[in-house]
Amino acid sequence: MDPISQGAIGAALATATHTRRKKLLTVALLGTLAGMAPDLDVLMQSPTDPLLFLEYHRQFSHALVFIPIGALLVAWPLFKFFARKVLTWRETYLACLAGYATHGLLDACTSYGTQLFWPFSNVRVAWNNSSIVDPLFTLPLVGLVAAAVIFSKRHFAIAAMVWALGYLGFGWLQQERAMAVAEAQAVARGHDPQRLSVKPSFGNIFLFKSIYQDQGFYYVDAVRVAVDEHWCEGSRIEQFDQARSFPDLPSNSQQAKDIARFSWFSHDYLAQDPTGRVIDMRYSMLPDSIDPMWGIVVDAERPNDHVSWWASRELGPGELDRFTDLLLGRGCKQASAIE
Repeated sequence: MDPISQGAIGAALATATHTRRKKLLTVALLGTLAGMAPDLDVLMQSPTDPLLFLEYHRQFSHALVFIPIGALLVAWPLFKFFARKVLTWRETYLACLAGYATHGLLDACTSYGTQLFWPFSNVRVAWNNSSIVDPLFTLPLVGLVAAAVIFSKRHFAIAAMVWALGYLGFGWLQQERAMAVAEAQAVARGHDPQRLSVKPSFGNIFLFKSIYQDQGFYYVDAVRVAVDEHWCEGSRIEQFDQARSFPDLPSNSQQAKDIARFSWFSHDYLAQDPTGRVIDMRYSMLPDSIDPMWGIVVDAERPNDHVSWWASRELGPGELDRFTDLLLGRGCKQASAIE
């Protein structure tokens, strides 16, 4: 999730579990820094391997077994440079432990994928019940943590944790509703999906992107779940087939290995867009669109070089208006009308 949310929930748990009122500001600061610290793994990049960051972002630093170690690595310099003036070593470590512990679990609520069980498994856990950025989640969290510090009342921090857990629980219920609509839509088309997933769109848990695979194609639609449910028909694209797209690419070449790495990262939701790029179907600026946010460029004539990484997070002309229409259900059909 975004750094502000990570820092806020780290501060909330650290402050909620600390009983000494006069030290809440320092505890909140420690929880904030520890809550954001795991994302320092983004610094693990290579000028020659553009996919290295995909392997290490949300890997060991986000794993459950690494929490005590990560908290120690954060607590030691913070205690040495400023926390020792206010807190004991034990208090410093426990505040950092609380902050650090929230990070990987919160990230697993998004669709990006988090290796919670590293080193025992490289499965990217993605519960899909929260958007990567969601102001409705973050702003009340920040406000309650600020109130806890300003008024030296940790019950505000406890309220922040209740809000966070309640919101994430509501996100799970929303995801279940969206899943039911997406499944009904697939059946109405006469499809029997090999797999189907729904994920929140940007900044909310009311508009979801639905993707399912059937007979070699991915079908992408938007699902709106508010007071009632709506579905907004999208489009389809052929599933990526390496043998068809790059028949002369040796299976043991670097480019073939990079395709496999990208497939693992994207949970094998791969397609090829009209420009020839291999794209991650999970992410697009609009939930009913197949226009990708990132992908790789394969050059079969240079099989022993790494692929190139491509990304774009810009809204095209009219896309913000289209997103607003989808969020409000304009131009969509009520789920009850699916036949």
